[in-house]
Amino acid sequence: MKKHHLKYASIADILVLTESLGLLIKTRLWLQILIGMIAGIALGVLISARGMALVDRHVAELIAGWLALPGYIFLALIQMIMVALIFSSIILGVASCGTGEQLRRLGIRIMPYFLCTTTVAVMLGIVLAELVKPGAYISQLMVDNTSLEPLSQAANAKEFVTQSDASAARHLNFPKTLANLIPSNPLRAALDGSMLQIVVFSIFFGIALLMIQSARAKPLLDIAMSLQEVAMKIVSWAMLIAPLAVFGLLTEITTKMGFDAILGMGGYVATVIAGLLCLLLFYLGLAYVVARISPLSFLHNIRELQLLAFSTSSSAAVMPLSIETATKRFAISESTANFVIPIGATINMDGTAIYQVIAAVFLAQVYGIDLSLPALLLLSVTTIGASIGAPSTPGVGIVVLATILGGIGVPVSGIALLIGVDRILDMSRTVVNVTGDITACLVLDKLMLRQT
Repeated sequence: MKKHHLKYASIADILVLTESLGLLIKTRLWLQILIGMIAGIALGVLISARGMALVDRHVAELIAGWLALPGYIFLALIQMIMVALIFSSIILGVASCGTGEQLRRLGIRIMPYFLCTTTVAVMLGIVLAELVKPGAYISQLMVDNTSLEPLSQAANAKEFVTQSDASAARHLNFPKTLANLIPSNPLRAALDGSMLQIVVFSIFFGIALLMIQSARAKPLLDIAMSLQEVAMKIVSWAMLIAPLAVFGLLTEITTKMGFDAILGMGGYVATVIAGLLCLLLFYLGLAYVVARISPLSFLHNIRELQLLAFSTSSSAAVMPLSIETATKRFAISESTANFVIPIGATINMDGTAIYQVIAAVFLAQVYGIDLSLPALLLLSVTTIGASIGAPSTPGVGIVVLATILGGIGVPVSGIALLIGVDRILDMSRTVVNVTGDITACLVLDKLMLRQT
């Protein structure tokens, strides 16, 4: 009897454990996303022609394409509602400041903060790249066999060159670039997806509402509030398929890329990852010094946000979750979160900045170009300017990098070396970008509280 009792007790324990695990997975988005990531990478390795190749290459691509469908639907839903969400969030964030003086204090702090952290990222990237010298590990044969042909897998070559030239021209005429931040046609900016122009328009619109009589501003503020709620509802629908989206997208990425591309560029990948980790440590230290939040607690509270950012490679796609994390996990005021995070998703690209500067120095080393101190200073300024306002969408870092390379005389064709590993680094730097947005909210919220 005793043996049977033990047998039944153990089965009951297993059932309870299984039920508890199922409940944990059901109620923890971060755990669902983590499982999706691991399963997606594992399946990709199994079916990839560069992995175990359990199925034919064309069958693997077909499977990966269909599995990635929830991911494309997820990104499409987010992108569909992004303009409305940014517009309404910034307006409400500006209007909820209460007074013009409070808005002015928040506004004059946000840009210097973003500039300082981006400068730290760029300086850190240059130091790491010069110390490690990842370009020394690339053979000349690999460089000779590399051309711009792989770029066609990510974007049309003609469009790539055109965008690069246009971007370089804009940087040469800085005053006109500043003037162009104000959209002459907000609807055209929305159609073109010019997020920085949308942010500027939303700020002006919110300030104007703050300055007129409250009775006349209330109807438009009510519309903005309704618009934000509608946008968040659509986002909540998208979040229901987030784990499936992560699983499918990573399956497709791993199937196409495999791990051999990463291994071939190990020194470069390791240098970028090390730089991103150093920047993450900088954020953790900043959060502890300013807000007295321990590093473990900080990482625990943003784990879902980081996992989703890693999977989607877009800080804009996770912006709704960033706002929710800031307000609910860190008790940051809604006015600060609604104002800082949409702007940060467009401007605060420290992870992208450190990646771009390391990539530029790496390619200079590969081609044997010795960067003097003036060249490094020019690289720093160009990288800071290029990273601010870069679209927060997957893969855009490659196009922005072309502008930076042109400024220091590095052949743009060298970008073809980076294509194979860019996706994994894009995912990693997005994690740092969204962590920087949350840190910015913490710092600016604490500064505002100290001034009141």
